[in-house]
Amino acid sequence: MNRMRHPNTTTPVPKLEAWRSSFLLAAIMLAMVVLALWAVWLQLINNDFLQGKGEARYSRLLEISAPRGKIYDRNMVILASNIPARAIWVIPEEAQQMSAAQEASLARLLDISPADIRKKVSKDDKRFVYLRRQVSQEVADQIKALNIKGLYSQKEVKRDYPQGELFAHLTGFTNIEGVGQDGMELVKEKTIEGVKGSRKVLRDRIGNVIEDEGIVKQAEPGEDVVLSLDARVQYIVFNALRDVVDNQNAKSASAMVVDTQTGEVLALSNYPAYDPNKRSALTGDQLRNRAFTDLFEPGSTLKPFAVAQAMERKLVTPSSIIDAQGGKMTIGTATISDSHANGALTVEQVIQKSSNIGTSKIALKIDKCDMWSMFDNLGFTKAYKDIQFPGIVPGLVRPCKSWKPIEQATMSYGHGIALSLLQLTHAYTAFARDGEMVPLTLIKRSSNEAVEGTRIFSPETAIAMRKMMEKVTEPGGTALKAQVIGYRVAGKTGTAYKVEGNGYNKSKYVASFAGLAPVSRPRIVVAVIVDEPPKGNHFGGQIAAPVFSQIVSETLRTLSIAPDAPYKTSINTDSVTEEVF
Repeated sequence: MNRMRHPNTTTPVPKLEAWRSSFLLAAIMLAMVVLALWAVWLQLINNDFLQGKGEARYSRLLEISAPRGKIYDRNMVILASNIPARAIWVIPEEAQQMSAAQEASLARLLDISPADIRKKVSKDDKRFVYLRRQVSQEVADQIKALNIKGLYSQKEVKRDYPQGELFAHLTGFTNIEGVGQDGMELVKEKTIEGVKGSRKVLRDRIGNVIEDEGIVKQAEPGEDVVLSLDARVQYIVFNALRDVVDNQNAKSASAMVVDTQTGEVLALSNYPAYDPNKRSALTGDQLRNRAFTDLFEPGSTLKPFAVAQAMERKLVTPSSIIDAQGGKMTIGTATISDSHANGALTVEQVIQKSSNIGTSKIALKIDKCDMWSMFDNLGFTKAYKDIQFPGIVPGLVRPCKSWKPIEQATMSYGHGIALSLLQLTHAYTAFARDGEMVPLTLIKRSSNEAVEGTRIFSPETAIAMRKMMEKVTEPGGTALKAQVIGYRVAGKTGTAYKVEGNGYNKSKYVASFAGLAPVSRPRIVVAVIVDEPPKGNHFGGQIAAPVFSQIVSETLRTLSIAPDAPYKTSINTDSVTEEVF
């Protein structure tokens, strides 16, 4: 059987056109050349770009803290300095493995509760958590010995106040980061803080420093600050205030000591105080520098100023006779009283016996706006500007246009007017410096620094007032307890009801004494206030004058100031009872 042959139907595969093959080969070659050129450009020509990108990922600038400047007293006793400390922190995820025994020991060393530690360690969303800042190296070493996984420490600096509560209201304090928060730490922050530096480091992917590339900018240490205060005098004042508050059950007490020649504040203290090294449970009331921030009615400590102004205007002399009207005087519908039924008194006796009626009659001889101008010149109407310090307040003195005769009368003896202890102390420098009021400072002055005062009274008036105020401390006066063996002293007592709310609390008092010594050549002005002394021992001559005496006696001897009075083995302290409104 013949078989039919089918024709071959297979389609031959055409060859790739030559031009397409050449194009593909050329494209591959070109791509290889471009990649090669790119690699050469990156490695050789633009190497800085790559290095910069790498460093941007792992290179960092670390801040270098500047050592904070120290604070000294005038004799270079350290009041504030820096000490090394450690910060204790954990990586929560790792530290959760600590045992109960380790946790208990850690809590004891850090003085925090185990519950607080557990709360901080349980923060899984945190890479690290501080347990405690500024612990001592000794405590840090004991913590390290616990061998707790995920627990670390790092160096830091702690601000230290070696004098404790003695200077607390003056130095103030810093926060945990070393920034001034109060007192001179805040006032001089820009001076003390210094300028931070920086250094460049390389870190690995988890933040550890793997290479220190060196300092970019050196840190500049802060400047030291030397205060005008004398630690020896400050100690005297603090102890005197502590004694009167603790022994007499008063609420608080404050005092200032000023060098009359330079205006330097040698001591300023409030009691109770606080320890700036231990501030965790403090309140605003404890932190206040009450000598600067609190106002009080100065009572009879203001009487010398009205009398001095009347003498300046030639309205009275020390020997002028004033009728005290048997202890009662009516102005309008108001009655002014003396504690004694005084009759005719000389101006000198008005001051010595602290007569409200006598002082009122003298004050009413003065033009009321002239009297206001005197208060203004004394600095009573505004906040004190020569001292920069947080919380300094202006006094409260109403404009003279609104004064009624009774108001002018009562303001002359410190009623209806409010001052700070700073303002009262400053005003008394006018009597110590022959009528010239010296600007005060908390910063030590240089030995050749000229100090110019403000003329308030003539030298003749100021000297006459010193003699009158010396009589206050002698038999027949209200402040025999202000006397100092070996030294002549002059001053004025004050007793006032305490202002509370919109009126006076007649069961609470503020007792005060302001004065100067030695009378022959005044070197210091001292002012003291005692807040809420016990009833029955609440007069300035009873409770504030002895504090003045103690401060003056010890301070003058500490400063090696020569006595100016015959030495006595004892002094008479039976004073005349003073006035209280």
